[in-house]
Amino acid sequence: MGYGKILSVQPDSLAEELELVPGDKIIEVNGIKLRDIIDLSFAFADEEIEMLVEHGDGQQEVLAFDKDYDEELGVEFESAVFDGIRRCANNCYFCFVDQVAPHMRDSLNIKDDDYRMSFLYGNFITMTNMVENDFKRIEQYHLSPLFISVQCTNPELRCQMLRCKSADRLAAQLDRLAKADVEYHTQIVLCRGINDGQELDRSIRDILSRKPHALSMAIVPVGLTRFRQDCYPLESFDRESAAQVIEQVESFQKKERELTGRTFIYLGDEFYFLAGKEVPPAEVYDGFPQLDNGIGLARNFIEEFSAATSEAHTQSGEGYTEKMRLAVLTGTAIAPLFRKLADELPVVNLEVEVVPVPNNHFGTSVNVSGLLTARDMKSALGNTEKDYDGILIPESCLRTGDNVFLDDVSLQEFCGWFSGRVETVSGGEDFYRALTDFSNYQGVDGQEAVYMWQSNAAYTKRGGYDNE
Repeated sequence: MGYGKILSVQPDSLAEELELVPGDKIIEVNGIKLRDIIDLSFAFADEEIEMLVEHGDGQQEVLAFDKDYDEELGVEFESAVFDGIRRCANNCYFCFVDQVAPHMRDSLNIKDDDYRMSFLYGNFITMTNMVENDFKRIEQYHLSPLFISVQCTNPELRCQMLRCKSADRLAAQLDRLAKADVEYHTQIVLCRGINDGQELDRSIRDILSRKPHALSMAIVPVGLTRFRQDCYPLESFDRESAAQVIEQVESFQKKERELTGRTFIYLGDEFYFLAGKEVPPAEVYDGFPQLDNGIGLARNFIEEFSAATSEAHTQSGEGYTEKMRLAVLTGTAIAPLFRKLADELPVVNLEVEVVPVPNNHFGTSVNVSGLLTARDMKSALGNTEKDYDGILIPESCLRTGDNVFLDDVSLQEFCGWFSGRVETVSGGEDFYRALTDFSNYQGVDGQEAVYMWQSNAAYTKRGGYDNE
């Protein structure tokens, strides 16, 4: 068991009334030893509470009090799990964490495979390390939905890809979740020549047969960096192979929409960028159920930008009284879209330069904005040899609250490299506001920029555990 170490106390909260302070540790509630915030939430639902607390000086105290049924404690913990994150014991062919550059911060090397983080924050899990008590707890608390890394449904192939003998239990595990009425989203990291083609057909059909407990399927291309040392040969998708995947998946999507009105299966944006195709319209994404996994990010960005444009009724002739030069730093994959959106704005005296940033740190085949480093952005902007009034960077480059880039450069240090004001951009609405009213624009609050490194190779916006 563990304890919940308090990171901060909300003003005017029950915790403040109880005189709890950062550093205090909550060990038990009503005799229940706490493993995570899930235990705490269920135990704290009672109206009469006895809470065992250990203060910073090591002294323990039992606090007894009454509370309203729905009254919360009002604290933030250092981690959502109190007994430590359960790590991944697999050695997957495609694991991105194994491809992280050396000498980067420790949190980037965390390979979690913890069902609690799946329920709480949408982390994808393989379930290969789960035991009977884990499933009993999922059933007891009805932890739904979960996020499952399928990769493929062929048991032998899944064992090979995950390099785990117990990976062949997937079907029985999904049966167990269905019996407990637990829903789940699924993901396949598609590896060219391994789990694509006929194997992908099989996986799609198998997961489709598990509706309604199976809620969605995301298919994302394997990401490879220059630091990969795994001896198993993997090949990135190119224009032709990405187009083949799109054609293959579209046949399933069309049938699903005809039968159910939902798409269910969604491709990562990278497939469309690689194939040189437009991302699908918003209705194909069914409300973006896997947006935090990067599925439909481009379309969602476009929709937000268009909505902001329509709401503001931007007219030709509106704009700045003097020349406003803005640089937009972004990953090479999304740069053409940013250029297109910027060109559509009829803003007087606005000069926008979209600067695609080659990812020299991880390797130029890594083309997403969330994995850009401060030094690569500095290098790309330095090559333009221009002065800018403002510089826009992706919020997804930054770590939780500290505002630190992947290469441990602080946002403050980054800002000091340039004469123009640096602001972060999160979504399409931010992008619109930054371009049309940069003088009054302020980037996303750093405290809201919460990201986590996941074992499925995604750097994804969620409530995270970077201080774990």
